[in-house]
Amino acid sequence: MILSCSDSRVPPEVVFDRGLGDLFVTRVAGNVIGDEVLGTLEYGAEHLHVPLIVVMGHERCGAVQAVVQGGEPPGRVKSLHQRIAPAVQAAKKHHPADLVDESVRMNVKLVVDQIQQSQPVLASMIRQGKVKVVGARYDLDSGVVEWL
Repeated sequence: MILSCSDSRVPPEVVFDRGLGDLFVTRVAGNVIGDEVLGTLEYGAEHLHVPLIVVMGHERCGAVQAVVQGGEPPGRVKSLHQRIAPAVQAAKKHHPADLVDESVRMNVKLVVDQIQQSQPVLASMIRQGKVKVVGARYDLDSGVVEWL
């Protein structure tokens, strides 16, 4: 399973050179999770027996850039902003040269942690060794996937 950003420059089937039906893909701006996304991942793990969840962020993510730039987002975009903001705050503590890129990495790591702690289904399956969760960052320029 791949949880990735909805950015059209990052189609998991192309990134991982797979065909339609080869991957169970969930895409949402900023590759964040809420109940619907967690339910989708639980379905893939529990009913389809998918043993691996990859959370994949990407270089120059617009959703992350918007949070770094600040301001009050309109409408329901605010929910994405709220989910990404902790990653930006964590990234600022490292004083990175590129705050957006460091925030993308932190966002992936935080989402991986959230999935690993998701009770009762995913956390239990992870403890039992039925599912593994890993983080990744896709480089738009080189096409390389960096495993975090």
